[in-house]
Amino acid sequence: LTPIGDAVDLAHTVETRRKAMGLTQLDAAELSGVSERFVRAVEAGKGSVQLDKLCALLDALGLELSVAVKR
Repeated sequence: LTPIGDAVDLAHTVETRRKAMGLTQLDAAELSGVSERFVRAVEAGKGSVQLDKLCALLDALGLELSVAVKR
């Protein structure tokens, strides 16, 4: 479990996973049905992205988004 505190944390996690899978940004975009521009935006730490597209990208990379109550 990797805690994500902000868009930069998410960007790092997505980019690290994509590279570990040997995928280019275009590969990840094609696998997830989003644009390469969207993948670049996520990996750049853009603070506002469409949740449905983000979920599709995460799914294609074998990642999942979850929410937990802070303790």
